[in-house]
Amino acid sequence: MRVTMNTYVHLNDFCVKKWNFIREGEGEGGDKTKFLTNDSDEFQAPEGAADRRLPAGLKLIMQAYKEAVLDGDRKAIYELEDILFMMEKEKNELAQKVAAMSAEISSGKEKLVRLQADFDNYRKRSEKERLRVRSDAQGEVIESLLPMVDSFERAKQQIKLETEMEKKIDTSYQVGKPFDPKMHEAIAREESNEFKEGIVIQEFRRGFYLGDRLLRPAMVKVSSGPGKKKPASPPDQSREEPASVAGVDNR
Repeated sequence: MRVTMNTYVHLNDFCVKKWNFIREGEGEGGDKTKFLTNDSDEFQAPEGAADRRLPAGLKLIMQAYKEAVLDGDRKAIYELEDILFMMEKEKNELAQKVAAMSAEISSGKEKLVRLQADFDNYRKRSEKERLRVRSDAQGEVIESLLPMVDSFERAKQQIKLETEMEKKIDTSYQVGKPFDPKMHEAIAREESNEFKEGIVIQEFRRGFYLGDRLLRPAMVKVSSGPGKKKPASPPDQSREEPASVAGVDNR
């Protein structure tokens, strides 16, 4: 609650006209505090008493109001009630302003939190986009070099391998691995007694990865497992016919 200077002026005029008294404050050093005077329409407060204005003003009003009620001074009562009403109105207005400012501060904090969250999301999206653009650029460069790599691979296949060591070095790193549709492209299937079903038995074209990105799958041949065994043919009985059947007399 705030009491304006006009409130003190009205109160000062009323009290001077009715009682014309001087209120003296009590202190250890005997200092006197003059609150009301006959020769001034302005409220005078001692040095350092700014923090005590509101309690002192309310105390003075209540004292004057009690005396006016006891004296039956209706005019004074009405004037004091007007002053109290004005003070109450100012208090309510200030309370509304404080509530509005508190709501505005709370709203500002919420906006700040949202802005920080939006900025963090933007920073993460920007970083992700930067990495994607970089990966795409690297992928395009590598893909442009793949035909040259394929040429070297084909040339290497024309070399005749003589020793076992050369054959081991030449063996494709995909041969013998399980078929994975995420990294292999099966262009043929073949029965194999050496490899189980679903195992890569030959690589026709190398595949390449860039990080976690598949640039192109490896073209491979996949084993369909060992084939069905053909049943053994029965013995040729025509060659073992008895002599009697052949018309030969053994006697």
